[in-house]
Amino acid sequence: MKLKTYQQASLATLRKFFEEARIVGAKAAYESITAEPQLAKRLKGYATSYKPIKTLPSVPYVCLRLPTGGGKTILAAHAITVAQDIWVEKDFPLVLWLVPTNTIRLQTAEALKNPRHPYRQVLDEAFEGRVRIFDIGDFTQITPHDLRSNLCVVVGTIQTLKVSNTDGRKVYAHHEMLEGHFSAVPPGAPGLERNDDGPMKGDIRFSFANLMHLHRPIVIMDEAHKAGTSLSHDVYERIHPSAIIEFTATPKGFNNILHSVTAQELKDEEMIKMPVVLDEAETWQGAVNSAILKRAELQEYADRDREGYIRPIVLFQAQKKGEEVTVDVLRNHLIENENIDPNKIAVATGAQRELDGIDLFKPDCLIEYVITIEALKEGWDCSFAYVFCSLANIRSSTDAEQLLGRVLRMPYAQKRKEPALNKSYAKLVSKQFAEAANSLRDKLIDMGFEESEAEANIEAEQLGLDDGLFGRQVRQRPTMTVELDASEAERKEIGNSASGKIKVSAGSDGKTLIEFTGVPKPKEEERLFQTTPKHLQAVLREKLDEFKAKHADDLAPAHRGEEFTVPRLMTYVQDELVFGDTDTLMEYHDWSLADHPARLTMTEFDIVETTNTFEIDLDGNRLSISAGDSADQLSLDIAVEGWTTNVLVRWLDGKVRDQWIGQVELLAWLSDVVNHLNRERDIPLSQLMRCKFILARKLNDKIRSFRQKERDKVYQTNLFGPAARVEVSFDEGIRFFDEMYFDIPKYHGKYKFKRHFMGQDEVPAFDGKDGGEEVNCALALDALPDLKYWTRNVSRHRNSFSLPTSTDKFYPDFVAVMDDGRLLVVEYKGKQLSPDESRDSREKELIGQQWARASGGKAVFVMATMKQGDPKEVRSQIVEALAH
Repeated sequence: MKLKTYQQASLATLRKFFEEARIVGAKAAYESITAEPQLAKRLKGYATSYKPIKTLPSVPYVCLRLPTGGGKTILAAHAITVAQDIWVEKDFPLVLWLVPTNTIRLQTAEALKNPRHPYRQVLDEAFEGRVRIFDIGDFTQITPHDLRSNLCVVVGTIQTLKVSNTDGRKVYAHHEMLEGHFSAVPPGAPGLERNDDGPMKGDIRFSFANLMHLHRPIVIMDEAHKAGTSLSHDVYERIHPSAIIEFTATPKGFNNILHSVTAQELKDEEMIKMPVVLDEAETWQGAVNSAILKRAELQEYADRDREGYIRPIVLFQAQKKGEEVTVDVLRNHLIENENIDPNKIAVATGAQRELDGIDLFKPDCLIEYVITIEALKEGWDCSFAYVFCSLANIRSSTDAEQLLGRVLRMPYAQKRKEPALNKSYAKLVSKQFAEAANSLRDKLIDMGFEESEAEANIEAEQLGLDDGLFGRQVRQRPTMTVELDASEAERKEIGNSASGKIKVSAGSDGKTLIEFTGVPKPKEEERLFQTTPKHLQAVLREKLDEFKAKHADDLAPAHRGEEFTVPRLMTYVQDELVFGDTDTLMEYHDWSLADHPARLTMTEFDIVETTNTFEIDLDGNRLSISAGDSADQLSLDIAVEGWTTNVLVRWLDGKVRDQWIGQVELLAWLSDVVNHLNRERDIPLSQLMRCKFILARKLNDKIRSFRQKERDKVYQTNLFGPAARVEVSFDEGIRFFDEMYFDIPKYHGKYKFKRHFMGQDEVPAFDGKDGGEEVNCALALDALPDLKYWTRNVSRHRNSFSLPTSTDKFYPDFVAVMDDGRLLVVEYKGKQLSPDESRDSREKELIGQQWARASGGKAVFVMATMKQGDPKEVRSQIVEALAH
């Protein structure tokens, strides 16, 4: 299962933390990493001074923040391998995996025990199938052989261990079945609890807690915000972990947040259905009816979707017993008043478990409506759930945010062609729309979304209600109401095709009212006429044409169907025209590890033995390791039977494996490295074996540096060298079109842009608070003479334009079209740049100018700066570039 980009970034930060902590300690590593500009920006105030476990200050203790739907569990499985490789440095560590509830405990243990489940496959791949999973209730089944020869994962709840008085708790009690684990432990071993009475009074207690303390597990803590009390720290002291890695969506002040993922990143990776489209009703019956109609509309889209079976499901939250809309009242209403087939309804409460044993994803499953109170707030996952309808009081419900999270997951983690299937829907009971909107926002925040993210990802079902939502200054759209003599059935048919700009309702005289809020796009108009009866189309057409003529300027160029293409950079390689991306160029470039030295100098890697310890000198940093850190706890200079250079080379091959380097080639290079260290540098094989994890990390770094040298060479040769043949291709270019950024939050600031390609209301949000300096750059663009239109070019978006760099690719900030047909691409840089940013900017400017030259005058590239904070600076730079 391939990790998403934000998951890879989370693990990369965790890896970097452990690497630095290995050298400078956890506190210094945390504070150094979280102070880096990119991470500091990402953490947005979460990063504070490092708060260690008081009695265990040297134990790494960090937390990764991911919003609901971010895949915390798969990330946790990968985190085990990161900690093993870099910090624990044992072939088979012990893991204590703690979750908040017994429901999640059972589900997690079941998933980890299943060889076909992605969580288990991560561990099997990392540990070659040598994995044992235990429920905490079965800990007496763990044998010494299990711990020596397998990754052992014990899944439990923090509540099982978190008690002020350990008497009577099974995990702290003496168990004769565990005696084998303690047979070689010295009687005076520190830190272990002793028996209080009986014939073995004063002896080491054979308990689960002592077993953990002895083997120092990696602790994985899910929902970490629920565990941060002094009592939890007492638990850590008792089990003496080697490292603690926490995961949460809603961190508290005691969590050492190392990396934070935004809701937008989940949305960009197609993990969640966003935005949430909000609709409110004054009565619960109205909310129910609205949910049913929305499900029917989504079903029509799903039936036309050819990318995988979807059956949209409504998740109802009923009220508790003694209130008005109980489960039974709601179920009867669905059957008797809404004519829903009882076979399509399932009730999931503590007493009624009608979903047990049902696979909701099967095409022959009938369930379209699920009624719960709070039973599904955790541990239930069905990505077909699209509509959340809460009939509980929106201000008093404490479980709604958990239930709302059940409808956010994207089916198949894959965006659909129909935009309506990429959104989730919330139907709330409220007499004031602002109250419903604020409630929904608060619930999203409770699920781990930033306030700005939550607000940017809430839409009103009817756009007319969106004016002033969360204090936004939304442009007033022109409105028009058309009255038609349509029957109730015809009115319903027309309503099924209505978009957010079109509202269909019944007038007081029984006629059908079609209300337009803003001029409809051609696609919206076409859909409306497809469902409007032919005998009513002439009247509707006449009124709509008048409306469009009166407000001809209301539609942005993109809304009128205009498109434009930005050409891609191409180059000839071996007489074949290919994309000018460095990754593509590397596919045509043959290089071998044999071309690079299989050597590690004393400066890069050295081992200095001292009394009962040895130090690894790694690029000038000293890593001190004691003999006790080695799993076998043998003297450092004693060879172990079975330890040979071939064994070490084979082990390194599993850790250093590179997908672009053949195994035969890699084995030969690793063999040369090990022989050089052992024979020419005279480092004993026993020492190399005991620091093999650190050696593997160094060799990985070495190979990455070789690859980057080759990338630099390929990049320069094929794009800038004397023999480079660079072109641009409009046929292979990036097309800009209406709704290409429908899934991106929009700008709601105070400035009004007149010439944005997609219109004032659909300007993609700028980086930084309130848009930062990029807004000023956009203002300069918007005021350019002879400009046709411009748009943001959203970084990392699948539809956006990019140019290559030697390390990656970059996405210029703005793309524009001039009246004379020329394309204008602008990359904005801030007032002050660090040396690294300056080098990065120089590389971007060079490739941007190369692209512009290759266009033959059809395109202009500008690297704009605003040293004085005045948009006129940007304007003058662009005007000057356009004049040449």
